[in-house]
Amino acid sequence: QVQLVESGGGLVQPGGSLRLSCAASGIIFSINTMRWYRQAPEKERDLVATITSGGLTNYADSVKGRFTISRDSAKNTVYLQMNSLKPEDTAVYYCNAEIAARSWSGYRDYWGQGTQVTVSS
Repeated sequence: QVQLVESGGGLVQPGGSLRLSCAASGIIFSINTMRWYRQAPEKERDLVATITSGGLTNYADSVKGRFTISRDSAKNTVYLQMNSLKPEDTAVYYCNAEIAARSWSGYRDYWGQGTQVTVSS
């Protein structure tokens, strides 16, 4: 069974920084694209950042220049470095990964449980 476990959320003042981590565990043959989403109260879940298996990245306009997504393939882990945080960044952050458990099983989507990020003075 594959699991994604996020960590690193918390309360931070505006202008501060946080680093989120998401580690995949279980039976894993290969991980393709990894993503971070966020969902604010009473809003839809939005895509924040994407990183491919080759290291190509993409960001939502609202976080460009402030957030950086990276991954450590040896550790099956994706990170989200968040700088210059704003109150509007407050949300539950979820990681998502396309994972093949076996060489013959194909890729399927897995989600973490979410980690709360609150930006407030």
